[in-house]
Amino acid sequence: MQQPNETTRSDHDHDHNKPASVTGARLVVDALVANGVERVFCVPGESYLAVLDALADETARIDTLVCRHEAAAANMAEAVGKLTGKPGIALVTRGPGATHASIGVHTAFQDSSPMILLIGHVAREQMDREAFQEIDYRRMFGQMAKWVAQIDDARRVPEYLSHAFHVAMSGRPGPVVLALPEDMLSDAIPAATAQPTAPAAQRVQASPSQAQIERVRELLANAKQPFVIAGGHGWTPQACADLQRFVENWQLPIGLAFRFQDTLDNDHPNYAGDVGLGANPALSARIREADVLLALGPRLGEATTAGYALLDIPKTKQTLIHVHQGAEELGRVYAADLPIVSGLAEFAAQLAALPAPDSVAWTGSATQAHEAYLAWRTPRPMPGDVQLGEVMQQLRARLPDDAIVTNGAGNYATWLHRHFAYRHFRSQLAPTSGAMGYGVPAAIAAKSLYPQRAVVALAGDGCFMMASSELATAMQYGLNVVFIVVNNSHYGTIRMHQERNYPNRVHGTQLTNPDFAAFAQSFGAHGETVTSTAQFAGALDRALNAGKPALIEIRVTKEASTPAATLEQVREQGRKARAQ
Repeated sequence: MQQPNETTRSDHDHDHNKPASVTGARLVVDALVANGVERVFCVPGESYLAVLDALADETARIDTLVCRHEAAAANMAEAVGKLTGKPGIALVTRGPGATHASIGVHTAFQDSSPMILLIGHVAREQMDREAFQEIDYRRMFGQMAKWVAQIDDARRVPEYLSHAFHVAMSGRPGPVVLALPEDMLSDAIPAATAQPTAPAAQRVQASPSQAQIERVRELLANAKQPFVIAGGHGWTPQACADLQRFVENWQLPIGLAFRFQDTLDNDHPNYAGDVGLGANPALSARIREADVLLALGPRLGEATTAGYALLDIPKTKQTLIHVHQGAEELGRVYAADLPIVSGLAEFAAQLAALPAPDSVAWTGSATQAHEAYLAWRTPRPMPGDVQLGEVMQQLRARLPDDAIVTNGAGNYATWLHRHFAYRHFRSQLAPTSGAMGYGVPAAIAAKSLYPQRAVVALAGDGCFMMASSELATAMQYGLNVVFIVVNNSHYGTIRMHQERNYPNRVHGTQLTNPDFAAFAQSFGAHGETVTSTAQFAGALDRALNAGKPALIEIRVTKEASTPAATLEQVREQGRKARAQ
């Protein structure tokens, strides 16, 4: 007997008679609708025209945002996964489209973000002949996705899509890649033979046992200098509130993992700073001197552990309690004294209810750690007429607490990490994978999700130019992002490493750039240039109130390498190292 939802149709079907047949593409879109997908990001291709045709019937429920490059489409889908905890969806064509999109898949994997990449593929009868733009996606994406599959039978589309959503969301979240042969998508199969559309996928996470919670309580209660590092994907507003209650009750100092600085209000009196690249040396020392280290959510990867130098391998000097959503991450590098597989929301709820002892040995430690963070956050002078530390503080002062700030990769981001205070959950959007070209598309995706929130993309000149064509996307859909381009006319991070390792041998890092304000104006966006600190506040106010996408170019000197060192100071370090 046919199930009622077996041939789910869209609202455009006013004929209540069930159709005799249904296409693979229609089943794909039905699965997206069933899982509450509200937007997809794409660059169109002939290999999945049937899906675009099915999406044309669902414009009331699914927005199709057309991008100018597949890397941007994939980054936008990844950003949606970061912001919502539900898979973002990207649609790309075979071959070049898929290879362009691979950067977003890699970022989603390293950042533990749920996303699904749907790739139009060559027809089944042409496979294994090196047909036009043919690639074996299982081999291509095998190491950078949680699951890669190809749907060869249209009848099984509901099954594959259901599994894709579950895999992307459960355990350690991540990307799923599905190849869709173009002839499968256009196959018209008897509706009665198709699998029924599955209900929306549910997040599946483990919970800690009472014995594990009791052991956490015991280890903390007997500690002398405990420290908490929180971060990773899987937090919710309630979980963040539970985390805050826990560190307050237990008077614990807490640091946040690399690019997860929005997990706790940075002005909270227990906040000790970000545990990432260029971390406060006082914070690193505090972590090294801790006797109990509670890591809630982060993988404890290279960036969070300062190149795996912050903690001893494989057994840390500290008693390590490592909580992570994926069992495969526990013990990968660090052999924890107490490894716990748990969802972060589930674990934080237990911690919030954990009674603290009447007195603790580390009283005052959190206050000291926060004071050290505030001192570290205070801007230091840098060469040139623009003081980026002060610019970051002006940015914070003028943005609402719930504003979303995005960035890609580059030394410019170190000023943001050090001097900008995040106060709202999911207000930081940046790649832990260290991918350039991320901030611009991520900001556009964020604005499509939350049009009422201010969204600012901070990018270096090199980082911005990798996705600059997406200004057209922002204009096309009226997504009024403010793009701030820090222009120092070179690849600053690479130049820094170059001077440190090969001082005075500059090669391959110089850039020639456009007039970025004029570039933005050519798209119809607002654009202006800032050459001094005093000009920034007014420029930002005008950009925020422009009523259209806006770009502010900030011109800085090459000598401003990082908040901690000028380029000449880095160069001198390199000279001394080579002289030894």
